[in-house]
Amino acid sequence: MVLSGGVGNYVLMNGRKYSYFGGNNYLGLANHPEIKKAAADSVKKYGVNFSASRRTTGTADIHLELEKALSDFKGKQDTAIFASGYLGNSILLEILKDNYTSIFIDKLAHASIIAGIPRDMDYVFFYDHCDPAHLDQLIARHLKGSLIVVTDGVFALTGDVAPLDKIYPIIKKYNGLLVVDDAHSTGILGRTGKGTPEYFNLPDDESIYQTETMSKALGSYGGFISGTRALTDLIREKSTTYQASTSLPPPIVAAGLASMKIIKENPGFRISLHEKSVKLRNEITATGFKTTNNPTPIIPVLTSSKEEGMNLSAFMEEEGIIAPYMNYPSQNEAHIVRLTVSVSHSWHQIETLLKMLRKWKKLQSKK
Repeated sequence: MVLSGGVGNYVLMNGRKYSYFGGNNYLGLANHPEIKKAAADSVKKYGVNFSASRRTTGTADIHLELEKALSDFKGKQDTAIFASGYLGNSILLEILKDNYTSIFIDKLAHASIIAGIPRDMDYVFFYDHCDPAHLDQLIARHLKGSLIVVTDGVFALTGDVAPLDKIYPIIKKYNGLLVVDDAHSTGILGRTGKGTPEYFNLPDDESIYQTETMSKALGSYGGFISGTRALTDLIREKSTTYQASTSLPPPIVAAGLASMKIIKENPGFRISLHEKSVKLRNEITATGFKTTNNPTPIIPVLTSSKEEGMNLSAFMEEEGIIAPYMNYPSQNEAHIVRLTVSVSHSWHQIETLLKMLRKWKKLQSKK
């Protein structure tokens, strides 16, 4: 795919307009007019780049404003923002390294988690996907010293939600740490959109860490970690990744600020998104497709083979709908056409998508 316009509920590609059910624009903010205006205004005031790291001369007043807005949203003392959500796990595992000697990771963890494992870490174990019982067994059998458990909060391909309500007691039993990559949960799950720990009503525990991004539901770009001031001070003072990275550019920071304002003023976005996600998931199941049963806007259509998945995706594209077959860096061996719902999708678009899925199913039955 090569886009020739912005991302919304529709996209332009190869001179044609398509109904878009790809990507991660869950709250429909990536092309929001207020966010685009904020980004454009910031370029007029600041230019396009601060041309320095936060460690040196790259901090501007709007960086501090965004960190304050994110801290208020998360209910934390402070926030550190950085170049990409992908870097968050590397940053956190780096600065916490003195606090753990063994690391336990979900087998289907995001590539950024695997990349973030310190090179000299000797004790690395992978537990079965979303399986707390297997995690407990692995820890009991293999734990060397102190431990940290790392998992996605919501898994990018399948929308599976990590069972933190069952993982957290295991962490407490062994006096360990828990890192949750909540890139696909922030702004979506939980009573106020704070992510997976809030969704499971976990306590505000300093042994729970979240790595997060503004590039999904928040509609902007850049990673962030919120927590105690001691944690953010540690990031700024100890993380070479943070220290050596150029600071986020003005339009990205301004977009993040605008998105936080919109999310705060529109809590109904999450409710509408949930309603549309439930409707699409239930209807897909009723049509006879296999999918997962999760409270997220990521709805995978599970096909029997790569060929079937690619054929379904190609058929949908011919019918004017982008529903991508996923060839993605993951240990997941399933064949997935990954559908994502956005609050900006109309009910008509959802019904049309379902109509085309039924049409494809009918055509397959005649072969």
